Amino acid sequence: MVGDKAKKLKLTENPEEVDAELILSIEKLQEIQDDLEKINDEASDKVLEIEQKYNEIRKPVYDKRNEIIKSIPDFWLNAFLSHPALSELLNEEDQKIFKYLSSLEVEDNKDVKSGYTITLNFNPNPFFENSKLSKTFTFLEEGTTKITATPITWKEGKGIPNGVNHDHEKNGNKRAPCDDSCGNECSFLSWFSDSDCEQKDDMVDLHDEVAELIKDDLWSNPLVYFNNLTVMKQEEPDEEDADDEADDEVIEVPLFLEKIEEKDEEDSEDEDDDEGGDEEGN
Repeated sequence: MVGDKAKKLKLTENPEEVDAELILSIEKLQEIQDDLEKINDEASDKVLEIEQKYNEIRKPVYDKRNEIIKSIPDFWLNAFLSHPALSELLNEEDQKIFKYLSSLEVEDNKDVKSGYTITLNFNPNPFFENSKLSKTFTFLEEGTTKITATPITWKEGKGIPNGVNHDHEKNGNKRAPCDDSCGNECSFLSWFSDSDCEQKDDMVDLHDEVAELIKDDLWSNPLVYFNNLTVMKQEEPDEEDADDEADDEVIEVPLFLEKIEEKDEEDSEDEDDDEGGDEEGN
């Protein structure tokens, strides 16, 4: 035992030997880490291959869904208005324009990882000439995102400056104001058509956040949000019904209040009896 202790002391007293062992261990650890990185890269490639395959499988199903959605009036307008975050970008003018929105599509680039495109298809409308508006997000190697969008060809007297509602607070709902890089107040269409101006950091974040909500949340299952709004409308009582319910409402009195009221009534009856007895005595 004494010999072992002496051996350990000698090892620790020789820093060169300790450093060599440490370097050797780190090199072995790095080799293992490199092997893991290779496996992770292979896994990522396989995931991308599977995603590409299933994107092709999903495409006709999405097309079929879009055809059915076209038969439902104001489907996308109601789905957007029901979404807790996206609804904040839809002002009154956006809502008027969205009544002409026939379909929405999200399509990944073929390699999946380099970006995606959001496309809005419109019926003929009194606001602009475009039948299709697209916004493309391209992920560059340096880690930045290139954003391109279809310029909107507004009809005479129309446009974002004319169509934006400048009241930030309406019907008790507070809408946070924000400006895009061109100086336009944020609405959905100002966001969707904004790409030509130089992007500020906060606007890049806004672009990414809104686009991801559309791609990963709304597009994947818009029926959830459409149904939410439909249920909310069905559950809203008429004013007359609400008044009738208020008139018929029975207020339950807690038991301890009932007992206090009963005691007060008994005390009041006793006082009346006492006063009556005094009068008879006089």
